[in-house]
Amino acid sequence: MAAKMIRYFRLPRTLNRSLPVSILLFALLALFGAFMALPLIYAVNNAFKPLDELFIFPPRFFVNNPTMDNFLDLMVLMGNSWVPLSRYFANTLLITIIGTAGHILLASAAAYPLAKYRFPGSRALFSIVVLALMFSPHVTAIPNYMVMSWLGWINTHASIIVPSLAFPLGLFLMKQFMEQIPDALLEAAKIDGASEYRIYWSIVMPNVKPAWLTLMILQFPALWGSDGGSFIYSEHLKTLHFALGQITEGGIARAGVGAAVALLLMIVPITLFIISQSSVMQTMATSGMKD
Repeated sequence: MAAKMIRYFRLPRTLNRSLPVSILLFALLALFGAFMALPLIYAVNNAFKPLDELFIFPPRFFVNNPTMDNFLDLMVLMGNSWVPLSRYFANTLLITIIGTAGHILLASAAAYPLAKYRFPGSRALFSIVVLALMFSPHVTAIPNYMVMSWLGWINTHASIIVPSLAFPLGLFLMKQFMEQIPDALLEAAKIDGASEYRIYWSIVMPNVKPAWLTLMILQFPALWGSDGGSFIYSEHLKTLHFALGQITEGGIARAGVGAAVALLLMIVPITLFIISQSSVMQTMATSGMKD
């Protein structure tokens, strides 16, 4: 009886859906996808609108007379800044890369023993991680500032990077994925003489690739859009988001430059998502392992 049930569940399954219903579902999905893409299309059009089209009423969705003046004005403004644009960009790149890579490594290294070993306090530690998911960054802003102040890291890039390493969703997601890796696979590696570090790096991490790519998608835009807040005061340590944000505060005359800034800040996260979207979709659709 059990063998028959196993064979039944392993049979390939086909969707019992007619062609008109499939066409209708496809049309609805296409409609919802186009609706979700409207803000992005609007931002792209705004970046190429001349100033008179930005303030026309009623507002127009698409640009009539595209121009590059907004981007040229942005280059002029940044060229007159006493801190070069390349310095802002380097600061942002440093914070984003180190923060994202460090979080992925730390979350995966902490999730591995929690997922595959039972030791005193493991359940309590994971319960704390789950509890931390309830708190938004605004709730922990003051404690973070106090800790960074005690460590003497205020007005350094570490004040932005170090708190980003303790992103509880990353640890939770990595643990859930690592629990799906068969224990027999890890035992076989141990029999072959592989160390725990070799198992973690050569077996566990490749098997949870969709999970850490999803973490990269979640963490990268957050750090890319960070302006330093109240942690960084020195102009030479400020980020690109802060510098471009200061330009957009120049009033109505800089509305076109502000539209160009919005597009530039969107390009990098969107490009990253397009490159790794297949793995992100796999994370949402499956548990990460197949029989």
